[in-house]
Amino acid sequence: MKIRLTLDGGKALTAELIDSETAQDFISLLPLTLDMNDLFGREKFGHLPRPLREEGKRTRAYEVGQFIYWSLGPDVAIYYRHDRETIPSPGIIVIGKIESGVEALDVRGSVRVTIDAVK
Repeated sequence: MKIRLTLDGGKALTAELIDSETAQDFISLLPLTLDMNDLFGREKFGHLPRPLREEGKRTRAYEVGQFIYWSLGPDVAIYYRHDRETIPSPGIIVIGKIESGVEALDVRGSVRVTIDAVK
């Protein structure tokens, strides 16, 4: 399944979600508008209205462009830069990948993002 992320100002990104229960649970929240804050100059994250199912492999490593779930938030995040740091325990659950244009998130401060399913 694909999702569209529309940033303030109209820039749109698409992401391909993986086939997992966590990703399917995220889809059930759409459409969704989040204020995504910057963290460590490497990612934008936004608080979800409720926790998601935590099915899927956890990892403490990440790649630029990954769309992930952080259960302690509960938050979703998108990595736009790699700083060679590892993610603290309990790790992240990858739910998708931005197809192109992730550099649009490399801006100071927060960004309002509307996320919807691509039909």
